[in-house]
Amino acid sequence: MSHFYDLSATKSLPFAYLTLSQLGMTFSPRLRPTCVMTVRDLIFDVLRTLWSHKLRAFLTMFGIAWGIVSIVLMVAAGEGLRKGQETQARNLGKDVMIVFHGRTSLQAGGTHAGRVVHWEDPDVAVVQSDSPDCEYAIPELEQDTVRTHSNFNNAAFTVTGSYPQFGYIRSLDVGAGRFYDWDDMREARRVAFLGSDAAKQLFPGRNPVGDTIYLNDFPYTVIGVMAKKKQDSSYDGWDVNKVFVPFAAMRRDFPDKPPGTNSTFDQLLVTPKSVDQHTACKREVRVALARMHRYDPNDKEACPIWDTVQEAQAFKSMTDGMKFFLGAVGIVTLVLGGIGVMNVMLVAVRERTREIGVRKAIGAPAGTILRQFFIEALIIALLSGGIGLGVAFGFCALVNMLPMPDFFAGLIPSWSSGLIAAALLGLIAIGAALFPARRAASIDPIEALRYEAGG
Repeated sequence: MSHFYDLSATKSLPFAYLTLSQLGMTFSPRLRPTCVMTVRDLIFDVLRTLWSHKLRAFLTMFGIAWGIVSIVLMVAAGEGLRKGQETQARNLGKDVMIVFHGRTSLQAGGTHAGRVVHWEDPDVAVVQSDSPDCEYAIPELEQDTVRTHSNFNNAAFTVTGSYPQFGYIRSLDVGAGRFYDWDDMREARRVAFLGSDAAKQLFPGRNPVGDTIYLNDFPYTVIGVMAKKKQDSSYDGWDVNKVFVPFAAMRRDFPDKPPGTNSTFDQLLVTPKSVDQHTACKREVRVALARMHRYDPNDKEACPIWDTVQEAQAFKSMTDGMKFFLGAVGIVTLVLGGIGVMNVMLVAVRERTREIGVRKAIGAPAGTILRQFFIEALIIALLSGGIGLGVAFGFCALVNMLPMPDFFAGLIPSWSSGLIAAALLGLIAIGAALFPARRAASIDPIEALRYEAGG
């Protein structure tokens, strides 16, 4: 048997186009390469391939991780701002409307414009009974000229008198002791609830509950201290620097100053039964007060109202707009990151077309080749997604360890935004890997072997 091969029939063919059968070479079934790879072999092969293309793998992973970090941080910043402002609004009061007295700007009932209006004690019961959409309507009387001292220190604080619901409406959480109740009101007891900073100044380093303070030399027993709270808005000063007493005691010991009388007070605090009822509640309050004081109910100058519910709704609209803006920025970021990931994956797979040809030449089916590229892209997506989420959440945790301004609750990351970004960028990476790999796996292996990178 001759051991020389007859190449005369192939003289006109380039050597790259010679097939194994034309060369007279055959494999016995026992020696043919197996087309079945175990999962372990496939994963090891994938890891070896990624390690041999470290730079391309790093660029792809960096693009995915950076896109995830950007999205998570933008959403976290927006949520932190929204949450901070929501907390500050809640610290001022729970859906409260502060009804101030003013000066008429419209003529009504034979009275001239420019008349000063003062709220009086009988107004409270009328407003409460004639306003079915309102839950509470309580008076507030204040004095900022009361001399305050204890046996340890003295200071100048605003003294405020109201009903027991005042603590709930104005979010005066109890840090020690208790807030005044209806028994204190009915008996006009001289009891005081101190703001947290007022307690520290009057009783430095001591527990003030049960001790005595003197308001214009009237002895008041301290029954409670307010918990520390942050507040970025007010109509009469910070609550931490106030002294709160029952309305009956306030009316007796510190009546309204002229031009007020012994039956007038500073402002009315009103809360609706629900947020949806606040507009109706506000209208009912205006009508009831206008009837009591004989002015036009449409005269907003006579009855100016600070509506924290309306402010909260306006802020919600602003934060919703900010969410849409951040969402648009996030989409652009994802698109740009996806384009970068796609470009890297396309170039990486195209430059491996020759490798695909070698695999096909030794018998690897197209499905096995695609499976390898799929696992490569999946590993890259999972690793970079985990790294991106870890970096984003870790950075948020580090930032939140720093002191924050009152209006900002810190970076509040969202798992949903991070997972959505990771899923989208991962799908882009997998698609960008499978598309050119599928094309390369479908062409003739000899054509794939002739492919030159960059050509």
